[in-house]
Amino acid sequence: MNVQFKKGVLEMCVLALLARKDYYGFELAERISMEIDIAEGSLYPLLRRLRAQNYLSTYHVESAEGPSRKYYSMTEVGLRHLEGLLAEWGLLTDAINRLIEGEMKREQG
Repeated sequence: MNVQFKKGVLEMCVLALLARKDYYGFELAERISMEIDIAEGSLYPLLRRLRAQNYLSTYHVESAEGPSRKYYSMTEVGLRHLEGLLAEWGLLTDAINRLIEGEMKREQG
């Protein structure tokens, strides 16, 4: 998949996952990687930016397997931002689908 395309939707994917439950960084990277091949190094700068924008908050939980883990949690501001992104995504995918379907019908007709 195109790297620029993935970067464009990574923010929405991160926020969508965090809207359902809190994740620590590595766990979040693993979950996203199940569906989209991402570099772990691209996730942490995004998480820092989203936190700086008050879309996410963090807290630490002690771990029996090593150092404490920093968990990311969605804020109300982040939830509203995600709702806006999802609305834009819906409009974009609808427009793209209309274009693709229109071209396919034109070629067949």
